[in-house]
Amino acid sequence: MKYTTLPNTDLKVSKICLGTMTWGNQNTETEGHEQMDYALDKGVNFFDVAELYPVPANAETYGDTERIIGNWFKKTGNRDKVVLASKIAGAGDYTAHIRKGGLTKVNIFDAIDKSLQRLQTDYIDLYQLHWPNRGVNVFGLRDYPYKTTSQAAENHQEILEALQELIKQGKIKHFGLSNETPWGTMKYLQASEQHNLPRPLTVQNSYSLIHRGYEVGMSEVSMRENIGLLAYSPLAQGILTGKYLDGNLPEGARGTLFPRFVARYKNEGSEVAVANYLKIAQKHNLTLTELSLAYINQLPFVTSNIIGATKISQLKENINSINIVLSDEILKEIEAVHAKIPNPAP
Repeated sequence: MKYTTLPNTDLKVSKICLGTMTWGNQNTETEGHEQMDYALDKGVNFFDVAELYPVPANAETYGDTERIIGNWFKKTGNRDKVVLASKIAGAGDYTAHIRKGGLTKVNIFDAIDKSLQRLQTDYIDLYQLHWPNRGVNVFGLRDYPYKTTSQAAENHQEILEALQELIKQGKIKHFGLSNETPWGTMKYLQASEQHNLPRPLTVQNSYSLIHRGYEVGMSEVSMRENIGLLAYSPLAQGILTGKYLDGNLPEGARGTLFPRFVARYKNEGSEVAVANYLKIAQKHNLTLTELSLAYINQLPFVTSNIIGATKISQLKENINSINIVLSDEILKEIEAVHAKIPNPAP
């Protein structure tokens, strides 16, 4: 395994982060425990979860993924071996079964206490704001929704003051953002500097070979402000394994079970791009999964690459990508495809 540190800290994290959002839905608790055992044995010490998980989210399964992790901590005693990240859900119809009102101080305190209880731990290493209140171009929306977005933005100072209090209480160590924009990230930094409040360390945004929108603005913020990307959906919900090419719908696959979750990555442009990336991988004796993950692993603005799997065989391949170094020739071939078909999946 390769390691880095969370920006502006000495906290060492694996370059591969274990994503967990299928546990409690596509995966049983036993399978989740097996994945954590395997990942930790392979040097993965960074786990990411959210109060919202598993996905698809609903009232019946709310918080079950955190419970699965908490039970594993209790069973194994491995809490001190893991850098744990979780998230508070943002506002919206999709989270109405959790709470209303978005990222208020009261809601943040409510969310952290419930997460700690489910996780059976006293603290979370990295606490993230799952998405903004105001409405931005994420979750498959390519362009800024200026006609429908809320005119009122988050109260950044209030949020940071709430997080500062939680840090003082020892309930969280650090905080990060998720599904955030350059404007939102800089507003948090501005409020942090002006009021001597905690600073975001990371931004968890979607990034993959067919969705490199992070490079338009956010990558510069990452590098100049030292805020690391935690790349989620690096395989575009499985699209970048190639298993959905030519209209295939494998039994039990996420795109087969929950087509709306892969829809944002699945279109004609993506199909052509993925087919081209597959040819590059085959030419160099790699799987498309290995090519896709290895590309992200080597980016200078990436702190960790969040992989997820429903099978141990998939997890093994994903983690092994850390050992693959892409040559200059391969990188040039990838950029040639990107130049022809840039960011087909928002």
